[in-house]
Amino acid sequence: MAQICPASRPEKLLLPTDGSEFSEGAIREAIGLAKSCSSKLIVVSVIETNPEYETLAPQLVEKAEKEARQHLESVKAQAEKEGVQCEIIARQGDEPYKYIIDEAEKNKVSMIIMGRRGRTGLKRLMMGSVTARVIGHAPCSIVVVPRQAKLEFRSVLVATDGSKFSDAASSEAINIAKLCGASLTVISVVPSEDAAIVHSEMHKGTIVEKELHEGEKNVKKVKDLAEKEGIKTTGFVYAGKPYEAIVEAAKEKKADLIVVGSHGRTGLDRLLMGSVAERVIVLSSCAVLIVKAK
Repeated sequence: MAQICPASRPEKLLLPTDGSEFSEGAIREAIGLAKSCSSKLIVVSVIETNPEYETLAPQLVEKAEKEARQHLESVKAQAEKEGVQCEIIARQGDEPYKYIIDEAEKNKVSMIIMGRRGRTGLKRLMMGSVTARVIGHAPCSIVVVPRQAKLEFRSVLVATDGSKFSDAASSEAINIAKLCGASLTVISVVPSEDAAIVHSEMHKGTIVEKELHEGEKNVKKVKDLAEKEGIKTTGFVYAGKPYEAIVEAAKEKKADLIVVGSHGRTGLDRLLMGSVAERVIVLSSCAVLIVKAK
């Protein structure tokens, strides 16, 4: 963990955890980030239950609550050992994401850090519904941390399509790169079934000229802003499936953080997150920061 804070002194970070192995990376990196930023860490665990379950199996609910509290105390001990101020919260309910969002809003946290999936996630479904819903409804940015990933803030990759969502992501990526002295890779992906990297005149015949021009314009806009801040920046336009290109570019550039935008809430009380962002989160081996457009 780089001993540099990647945001303007976030006062509070929120770590949702269910005690499963999938929370391990998020716990480790949240404590490290809180230490680097001198932030307070709020750790919340939600015991998923409902009135019927509580009536039929109260002993199982009691057991789950005891295990959750033991887990929370363990995380608190780890945090305090690193000199991090830590508050732990246990909640009960039938929709865990609502309690996580409630704590984020009530505590006015700067960022939520969480694992990619929880103990109820199927192995083939790599992003759990709780993580997905938290991303959709969160009032702040979210970092999704795969179990083995490390947030070192040395190499940051941001994908842009020129939308207000990617503008917000680009602004945050530039801020992180500047504060941490990280290199920045800016990419734009022109949708195509034939994945190919595009360098200046190369491969221009394989994709629509207008789309290529738009991609180059989007990359240049972010690259110019980053270079004005003295950030070492490279920019590329890729042709292919956007989520595949983003994940492959992150591997190629050895990025330890991918920054993408999110669509936020819908009026139907369900997740509206771009399929590209969702698939990047699912397939990436490094942490993914989802930035919410203001």
